[in-house]
Amino acid sequence: MVGASDLTETEPRVELTKAFTSPFKNVVATARTCYSGKGIIDDEVIDLAPGGRDDSIARSIYQAGHHTTYQHAQFQFAISNVSRHFVWSFLHSHPFYNSEQVSQRYVRLKKDSFYLPPLADKAREIYLLAIESQMEAYHQLRDRLVPVAEAEFHRIFPGRKGAGDKYRSTILKKTQEAARYVAPVAALTYLYHTVSGITLLRYWKMCQSADVPHEQRRVVELMVAAVLRHDPGYQRVLEEPLDPTEFAEFKYITGSPRDDGFADEFDEALNGRAALLVDWKNNAEPVLADSVREVLGRSRAAMTDDDALALALDPQRNQLFGETMNLSTHSKLTRTLYHPSYTFRKKLSHTADSQDQRHRMTPASRPILAAQLSGEPDFITPALIAADEECLAAYTGAMARTWESIRQLMKAGVADEFANYLLPNAVAVRFTESADLLNLLHKHRMRLCYNAQEEIWRASVDEAREVSRVHPRIGAHLLPPCTQRLQAGTRPICPEGDRYCGIPVWKLELDQYERLL
Repeated sequence: MVGASDLTETEPRVELTKAFTSPFKNVVATARTCYSGKGIIDDEVIDLAPGGRDDSIARSIYQAGHHTTYQHAQFQFAISNVSRHFVWSFLHSHPFYNSEQVSQRYVRLKKDSFYLPPLADKAREIYLLAIESQMEAYHQLRDRLVPVAEAEFHRIFPGRKGAGDKYRSTILKKTQEAARYVAPVAALTYLYHTVSGITLLRYWKMCQSADVPHEQRRVVELMVAAVLRHDPGYQRVLEEPLDPTEFAEFKYITGSPRDDGFADEFDEALNGRAALLVDWKNNAEPVLADSVREVLGRSRAAMTDDDALALALDPQRNQLFGETMNLSTHSKLTRTLYHPSYTFRKKLSHTADSQDQRHRMTPASRPILAAQLSGEPDFITPALIAADEECLAAYTGAMARTWESIRQLMKAGVADEFANYLLPNAVAVRFTESADLLNLLHKHRMRLCYNAQEEIWRASVDEAREVSRVHPRIGAHLLPPCTQRLQAGTRPICPEGDRYCGIPVWKLELDQYERLL
């Protein structure tokens, strides 16, 4: 391993790969089009000379909060050498983006691919030794889990047992999916990330918020600089970032003692679940039925509640649910599904929540992670690891070593922000999440699939059971894609092709759902 004194702080990389030709002129062109009696105003006629009409329009609409004109121009960035923690805490913490990020489920982690914050020599040494230990545990677990994963794989696919090494890479992907739980949230990632002009301006304004303000500011500075090189016009409206002390939560994360009772109180309410329904609209089913009748101009005498609910939710009656493309937002009938809504209290690992938050239309109030931590190991264990005593012992030992390293860093005076990069992917994240039925249906279509990440799949099963408890006629239609496609008459039943999970899920009831891989 390279000596601690030879390593320097990680330098993020940002490249602007795609952008509008004249994005800031487009801001003004779209604004002027709103009041144009002569048709569409083209970017080419915009004159941004200082003090002129168009310059004044750009500034005044920004100051007035008329920001839709700033949403048209999109900027695509290639971002690398950034931590998974930063992506979870900042880039993916809102709905107004698109990302394609390298997957830890399918791409093996490298021992030297991690974020190094600015640390003094002794602290840097502790940090690097901890990373080395975590990555060693990752690679050992990946190999130790092979017999467990192999046995389960061949139980599901008995006909593949004599195929030699043909399916070894598939099995290894399952083991590394579980083994990654010991890897640190400091693991580096790379991604394409696309945002509008107004979102980038918001990034800059918010870049010093918790959890990782140091890394956030450095990355966003590079993003802003790249856009200003492409079009200096944005300098006109670029404000200074908010100071950390201006955030309402500042005093609670800097001056208040940790509340060690929080996690116990939260977990007691969950009672072993990954998701617990804590609020819902009591009249969701009759209101949904009424809204269906309104769309169709039908009286209650002409259409019963059961018929209305079936028309909106049942793939046998509404074949949009058999389509690969999600069309529900565009259909007048299925837009009625916006009215029922559900709120869940949830507990997931950092790595599972990183996938859960990609469902941007089922938003959550995610925590300042440092505020939830008590200093003791607090983590989620994947089912595959829990199924083997030796692997579980190795996993638990790795977690204990990680938290001890974090304690050593804090004793050495390292700020929580930097010490917490050592937190494992497994660290528990507790939060509340809400969803309207339209977007919950889509999420469950994706996450009740047995190919979905195991932990987020379990949370989705819990959610479906909870909704079925209070609204059985609605809950009956929270289904994986294969069951929806079967009911809609769509073929093939499984849309995954050679990635078929091996389980005919469409034959199972919700209370029969179980899996190890």
